[in-house]
This record gives sequence, C-alpha cells and structure tokens, in this order.
Amino acid sequence: MARAENKETAVGPAARMAAAVARRLRLKKGLTQDQLGAQTGYTGAAISAMERLIHPVSDEMLIQLERVLGGGTGIFEEMRELVRLEKLPEQFRGYAPIEQKAVALWLYANHVVHGLFQTEAYARALIAGGYPEPTEERVEELVAARMARKALFDRKPVCEIELVLDESVLRRPIGSEEILREQLVYLAECARRRNVNLQVLPLDAGLSGDYAGDRGMMNLVETPTHDRVAFLEIQGESLLITDRTKVSTYTQRYAKIRAQALDPRRSLGLIEELAGVRR
Repeated sequence: MARAENKETAVGPAARMAAAVARRLRLKKGLTQDQLGAQTGYTGAAISAMERLIHPVSDEMLIQLERVLGGGTGIFEEMRELVRLEKLPEQFRGYAPIEQKAVALWLYANHVVHGLFQTEAYARALIAGGYPEPTEERVEELVAARMARKALFDRKPVCEIELVLDESVLRRPIGSEEILREQLVYLAECARRRNVNLQVLPLDAGLSGDYAGDRGMMNLVETPTHDRVAFLEIQGESLLITDRTKVSTYTQRYAKIRAQALDPRRSLGLIEELAGVRR
C-alpha cells in the first residue's frame, strides 16, 4: 500500500481525477463512505483510501462507481482507459493506445511470448520474476493491464493480427512446465482464430546462413488512417518510430522473418506437439 505522504507520486493524475469526481458525486448524493462502499461492494475504508489517494482506484471499482454514481453519463467508464494507461510501464504508454486502435498488427517475438498472447499465469510468472522485483500489488496491476489488451482480439471492426514466434520461446518454461503447457495450448487456440496468423521461426532457420530475426522483437502497426509505425522495446526502454523510410526497412525485415518461418499449418502442428495436444 502506498504511504500517505507519497500519494502525489504513487497515484497518477487520472486516478486523482477519478477520486475527486467520486468524492464530489458521493457528497452530492448525500452518501457516506460506508454507504457508498456498501452499494459498490467495498468497505468504507476502501472508499476512504481511494478518495484520499492512499490507494489508486482499481478497474473494478471504477465499474462499480459508474453503476452507482455515474447516472448513465459514462464518466467513470471513460476514466477506466486513462487509469489503466497510467498504470502501464512508462515506456509502453505511448504505444498502448496505438495498439488498441490498430487496423493490423505484425509482431515478432524471440525471447518470451508476445504480451498480447500471454495467458494470465504466464504473464504473472514473467512479471513477478522480473528485476527490479515488483511488489505483489504492482504485479497484479500489470497482469490486469496485460490481460485487458486481449480485447483487441474480439474488437469490431476486426484487427488482423500476425505473430511470428521464435521456436526457443515455445521451449522456454516461465514459472513452471505446467504454465508453459497451458500457454502453448492457448497459443494453439489463438492460431485457430480467423483474424490471427501465427507462425514459428524454427531453431534451424539460420542454417542457410540467412537469418533475419537476429535483431530482436518488433511490433509493426497499421493505424486507422493506414499509416504504419514501428515499436521496439528492449531492457525497459522503447522506441516508437514513425519515419517512413525506417518503418519501410522494418517492414521488409519482418517479411524476411516471416518467409523463414514455418507456414501456419506446420507452426500449429509444432505448437500442439510441444503442448502434448492430440488431434
């Protein structure tokens, strides 16, 4: 829990605004903190902690505040996206809204499963095992934010998503062998989606002497205005690239990576084999 004297830095501006609006609307309705807590499924102490910025408002609390205090305005619903955004790692905040509005995504991951495709257990084990070691509360915030990204799979209009995964990712346990198996099963389910194309870059892709995946992960995005941007992330740092010449180079490199990968059917077969799934 954040200490009260550190509340200005522990709680971001969106969460502070949500707390201020919640307090004003609560008082306008003549509700005590205990009464609002009872109506939203929280204790009065939890409402007090949120209003006093001792604890940032959670996504679930915003849903309940909208139901009880929103009055059909959608004000807390709109704040949910802003609050979720400021809970993300700083280096990811500029990219997250672009990803959620994308027309198409072309992704390459060569160390761990791409965040958009991670199961909850895999994400939790990966985040909790990072350095510097995060608090349990921070782990849960980041896991929730990562899982929220999955809304993109079912969004209308449809986003076309293509992912190339290095085979080493499929063989690297994170947390436990069971977590990896569950992750592989989930990847197979994703690969069967009509708007998803999933391919595996095999371990022997470099035997020919022509290996395009040596420079690490990349995300390529087609925006609603049909522009393309590239997003690169390494060691907690990130680059959002809009220069057309550079993005063109990344696009061509991605095409090379995809060409060296197994086709979708063989990729699915390998994933199922490693997961121990029988057709």
